[in-house]
Amino acid sequence: MPELPRPDNAATASAMGRALHALTALFPALGEGSHELHINAERTDGTEVSADLYVSVEPGTCRVEHSAEEYVQFFVLLTFALENSTIRDAVLIATTADAGIRTCGWEVRAGWLHPMDTADLHKAAMSFPPDDAAPHVVCHAPVLHRPHGTAKERS
Repeated sequence: MPELPRPDNAATASAMGRALHALTALFPALGEGSHELHINAERTDGTEVSADLYVSVEPGTCRVEHSAEEYVQFFVLLTFALENSTIRDAVLIATTADAGIRTCGWEVRAGWLHPMDTADLHKAAMSFPPDDAAPHVVCHAPVLHRPHGTAKERS
């Protein structure tokens, strides 16, 4: 099996900054409540990798409901998806349980998270079986504004 490319330190650092910015923008954009984040990615060697993160957002606070190791796994996968040399395709799906189940999602393109097309999101959301009989609503994902002044990015 061919070895995956190794991104340089500057590209990784830039992607890490974007991942941190993405999560900082994502949590308040999702609004109050409990959210399950699922990132699924296909590496350039064809291997599928994924990670989950559970987050509670309340006024003035955000709590990650995972161990530090699980958070790091999610963050690293998001970082390398945004870096784009070892990941071919990646999506991030957010599911919120309130009066029903709301799902929104982003695809990674050009080093950032972009709201998914609703039809594509519906297909992706239906691949996760619901835990109960609550109504399931697919929503448009909020636009997450990309940070300015990042290091030179790879295309």
